[in-house]
Amino acid sequence: MNSPNATAPADTLIVNTLVVTMDDSRQVITDGAVAIRDDLIVAVGKTADVTAQWHSDTVIAGERFVVTPGLINTHVHITGEPLTRGFVPDDTPFLENVFEWLTPIHTHYTEEDEHISAQLAALEMLKSGTTSFLEAGTIRFIDPVVEALTDIGIRGRVGPWAWDLVPEPEVLRMSTAQAIARLKDTMGTYASVAGGRVQAWPIIIGHTCCSDELWRAAKGLAAEYGTGFSAHMSPAAMDPEGFLAAFGQRPMVHLDEIGVLGRNVTLTHAVHVDDDEIAVLARTGTSVSHCPTTALKVSYGVTQIGKFPEMVDAGVNVAIGTDGNNASNYHDLMRATYLVAGLFKDARRDATIFPAEDAFAMATRNGARALQAEHEIGSIETGKKADLVLHDTNRPEWRPLHNVANQLVWSADGRGVHTVFVDGRRVVDDYRCTTIDEDDLLRRAQTAGEGIVARSGLPDRAKWLTV
Repeated sequence: MNSPNATAPADTLIVNTLVVTMDDSRQVITDGAVAIRDDLIVAVGKTADVTAQWHSDTVIAGERFVVTPGLINTHVHITGEPLTRGFVPDDTPFLENVFEWLTPIHTHYTEEDEHISAQLAALEMLKSGTTSFLEAGTIRFIDPVVEALTDIGIRGRVGPWAWDLVPEPEVLRMSTAQAIARLKDTMGTYASVAGGRVQAWPIIIGHTCCSDELWRAAKGLAAEYGTGFSAHMSPAAMDPEGFLAAFGQRPMVHLDEIGVLGRNVTLTHAVHVDDDEIAVLARTGTSVSHCPTTALKVSYGVTQIGKFPEMVDAGVNVAIGTDGNNASNYHDLMRATYLVAGLFKDARRDATIFPAEDAFAMATRNGARALQAEHEIGSIETGKKADLVLHDTNRPEWRPLHNVANQLVWSADGRGVHTVFVDGRRVVDDYRCTTIDEDDLLRRAQTAGEGIVARSGLPDRAKWLTV
């Protein structure tokens, strides 16, 4: 390594490693290096070239690692579900799952529960390689959520749960005016936190639960603040049936007609869509967050009627989400990426659909676009945010290593994530989170979860006899 006097100072150098850049050419650099200064990547290339220009007191020997961009989870419930993970039976149909289990459970969260829940979800994401996420909507208390995320160090886009067409449960009921006011208050308060690492978005529930006025208000706030906005749509037949009954139009057609679709919109699920709706999504530049585990677990019919290959062929930006802890039950985006790569290979009996390289792009580059942040995250390039994941290849699932794309999607999962940087800060090191006391959080999560279940009064439907 050259004399420090001849080189510029970096905060951290990762050297002699395999760098999966996910840049425009999808370049993979052997014997590569990445230099970090402050919150940015200041150099990436061959180790000899990077160290000829940069030095650091902190040098990570990268021979055992594969370095990738941080993964980007485009739909995740960080409140309302993490503390009741697995409590909801896995044999409940969609409507029962949502309205008889999940929604009532949401009403029993306290502010402290929300704080614990947000950190627990963030911890699971960070430790499995996700550095950025888009929230599905905080149920009740946004303040402790923002505080929790700021402390743990993840990058997030958050917002309050807003709807105006659902009368029950009473504690979550809100008028159109109340829903819009809630969105406005949150945008004004949390437009940018922790240097923009945490940012508010106008997030509405979607489905058939929101009026046209609320949809337009969310779109307007996104334009006013220069953010995106998101909503659920068409996981099951309920949404298209509801829109057809109310407007004589399928959801995507109606939302386009009222002017709310566009490049700053991410719609989650989109399982029950037709070809005309796909054309609308493509023409408007609307992103879709595909949540494969939820589609399987809650039996949406994704492998029978899902049109995600057609969306991609039409030019729709399809990214990946893990959804909630009683829908997919995990926030390891590598596991979800594996499903994205595999489901339609089998459903269409076509092995060419969603090759590993494309699936991993959905978890990185496509996610960055959905978050309106492709200029900052999603690839390892000079000038972008230093959001990096070091995957440990000294593990049986990583050896032997031949094709790194196949290994990332088909062989590995989040258990092999050794080190994570967000904004240039090492938030996971040697498999442990550096920013919070993991053991204390897990203890508090268990206690809080038991309290929520007890207060809900819902039955324990576990089938195994516990003695």
